[in-house]
Amino acid sequence: MSELETGQPVPDFEVPATGEQSIRLSELRGRKVVLFFYPKASTPGCTQEGQDFRDLYPQFQAANTEILGISRDGVKAQENFKAKQDFPYPLLSDKAETVCGLFDVIREKNMYGRKVMGIERSTFLIDEEGRLLEAWRKVKVKGHAQAVLERVQAG
Repeated sequence: MSELETGQPVPDFEVPATGEQSIRLSELRGRKVVLFFYPKASTPGCTQEGQDFRDLYPQFQAANTEILGISRDGVKAQENFKAKQDFPYPLLSDKAETVCGLFDVIREKNMYGRKVMGIERSTFLIDEEGRLLEAWRKVKVKGHAQAVLERVQAG
């Protein structure tokens, strides 16, 4: 699938999430949405990224913005990750890689000398009408959540 372009409507999706719910993107219209893809729950980089978004969550909320974390982990792994790190936002389970496909984040990666297919750490900012405002690919964790917040606050 080709990458979404800035300004394009983001296709609606619905996936299972923490808190015994499912999240449908269209139900979040009227708010901006930060959708951050991470490779695997409870790993060091993903934990740090989640904590950074957690720590800035009040500022995102003040800017009428919801945060959603998403990976291929199952709901149980997401529930454990969320509880352990006290994340105030939902984590989404995309085991079928449906949303990963929409955003074209599955990439070949080198893990301990083997080639594997996995999530390339990426973040997407979606506007109040459901259009893609900004995309960050090949994200480096340090300073990333703050950069996303600054983009949200810039309008």
